[in-house]
Amino acid sequence: MSIEVSGLCKSFGGQRAVDDVSFSLPRGGITGFLGPNGAGKSTTLRMVTGYLEPDAGDVTVSGFSVRSQPLEVKRRIGYLPELNPLYPDMYVREYLGFVAELHGLRNARARVEEAVEATGLRPEVRKPIQHLSKGYRQRVGLAAALVHDPEVLILDEPTSGFDPNQIADIRDLVRRLGRERTILFSSHILQEVEALCERVVIIHRGRIVADSPLSELRSQTGHGRLALQVDRPVGTETWDGLPAASCQGSEDGRRWTFESDDPEALGRALMQRCLSHGLNIVSLQTESGTLEEVFRALTR
Repeated sequence: MSIEVSGLCKSFGGQRAVDDVSFSLPRGGITGFLGPNGAGKSTTLRMVTGYLEPDAGDVTVSGFSVRSQPLEVKRRIGYLPELNPLYPDMYVREYLGFVAELHGLRNARARVEEAVEATGLRPEVRKPIQHLSKGYRQRVGLAAALVHDPEVLILDEPTSGFDPNQIADIRDLVRRLGRERTILFSSHILQEVEALCERVVIIHRGRIVADSPLSELRSQTGHGRLALQVDRPVGTETWDGLPAASCQGSEDGRRWTFESDDPEALGRALMQRCLSHGLNIVSLQTESGTLEEVFRALTR
């Protein structure tokens, strides 16, 4: 495993912020790490990266323990925190060179140029950081996280402050990086998580409430949606008595959407009802819930 999180706990003034959190990430791929504000998300990421010491539990990165071998862990992790700490008086290339020197890189200049190119900083590289827009400051933070060519990337709200075009650029960059690196990606923009992540871990009130591939997570919420199209218009009364929590039709009366806690039973009932009314089924499809629906169901 690239990252192994085991029984992490952290309290602040008697309040348990992270409570026995465990998960593991294999080498390669992008995992979304989600949770509402105050759920313990950023605290967990700080412990994974070694910036905050846990009260209990441990994290291993490529076999190295964050508690007993923190420097080895930090050599293998690139971290972009939510509050991106930069030196505003430094120039972009100067700052990245400084970060490269801190990592003791022998090829520091070449690595800086590669990070600049990868993050699209070339037009702004001669400017002081304080003169950059918020989006470009985020790019500087991402370049600093990449400059030592880490095995693991921890990205906490990486697209904060970006316009739609910049978000698309960074999304493509993160997707490319995920082919070779393990990426733990935290964001409140659920569309970004759906676009990038194969797997999602959700934390709520300091505990893990979901950890599975995104496709499975949508289907495990106990809330199914069926989309039906028939060959002629019908009214709502056609579906009276079905095991459906809701029923909504299109204006032409041919397309209908049903929601149920038991979509399989509903599907059978719909086919029987269509047969009894002489309706031909044009299509009958199961629609998964969105990530937003899943998130709200698990964290209310």
